[in-house]
Amino acid sequence: MDLYEHQARRLFEEHGIPVPRAEVTDSPKEARAIARRLGGRAVVKAQVRTGGRGKAGGVKLAADPAAAELTARQILGMDIKGHRVDAVLLAEPVDIDTEYYVSYVLDRAAGGFLAIASAEGGTDIEEVAASRPEAVARVPVDPAEGVTSAKAGQIAEAAGLPPGTVDTLVRLWQVLVAEDALLVEVNPLVRTRQGRFLALDGKVTLDDNARFRQERWGAGTPAPGDPLEAAAAAKGLNYVRLDGEVGVIGNGAGLVMSTLDVVAGCGARPANFLDIGGGASARVMADGLSVVLADPSVKSVLVNVFGGITACDAVAEGIVQALESVRLTKPLVVRLDGNNAARGRAVLDRRAHPRVEQATTMDGAARRAAQLATDA
Repeated sequence: MDLYEHQARRLFEEHGIPVPRAEVTDSPKEARAIARRLGGRAVVKAQVRTGGRGKAGGVKLAADPAAAELTARQILGMDIKGHRVDAVLLAEPVDIDTEYYVSYVLDRAAGGFLAIASAEGGTDIEEVAASRPEAVARVPVDPAEGVTSAKAGQIAEAAGLPPGTVDTLVRLWQVLVAEDALLVEVNPLVRTRQGRFLALDGKVTLDDNARFRQERWGAGTPAPGDPLEAAAAAKGLNYVRLDGEVGVIGNGAGLVMSTLDVVAGCGARPANFLDIGGGASARVMADGLSVVLADPSVKSVLVNVFGGITACDAVAEGIVQALESVRLTKPLVVRLDGNNAARGRAVLDRRAHPRVEQATTMDGAARRAAQLATDA
């Protein structure tokens, strides 16, 4: 379950992470009143469970309460990547000195969590990772040990963050643990000209399997705003729609995120995030492929699997069986590595589907998928 920004910032506040003053509303007239309470000027931000709001015109600065009402009226009802804007957040403007990026994400393949941090926040972290990979630090976190002040110091040092971010790194980990989250992200975490550290924007993804002990979010799972995300959720898939042309399927959130970075580094844009977790049965693969192929923006599909408990030959059998029930309309590039990888490749070789290609490395698979998408 992905939270809206205003829900994420509420969690941050509860765990002692400073955020700018802000209020949420679905009324343009109320937006005027909120701006007045915030001192006149306000940042009006669309509340949708997707990225790219700024590029879509969903984040604007209003100079006074009247402008805040007009801006809210313009943003409410917008469609951003298939998500309708039904509410806006009005936040107090901040005098920014420096922007940073910090997050924790579940890495199923490694059996732990991954801290991802950069001194170059405020922009698309995938673009930073593609153009300057050395600027993005990836530090494994043992869930049994967690993030202490010493561990947070290591993360900050690896990413080139100032010591003042250590407290936020510790508290952000506390958010993840207390709320049973799979992802917690602050982009940007800023240092103001007055020396304060504030979380300007946040993203939190909760583990649906833990909803029984997170009563505040209710017992049911709300339907995503995007129809493809809703279809994936109905199939039990962890899918997030993006705005690219290369469909991505992988096992493990950390592996999928790395795959997105590599695809971007090859000059293409990922069309989605789809983590099939530890299982890659024929049914799971068929469901995943059907959702990814239903996106008209997808020009090619990349399946990147590291065999662990579920061996690569079982994954390959799942792909072969899935091809019997799903009409493959786009080229599919498969990279298998890990447990029984050679057997898995042999299974796909025997099937010899004309639209299926194999690659032995993640870089090679991403390059080929990007090329196929460009040539389509």
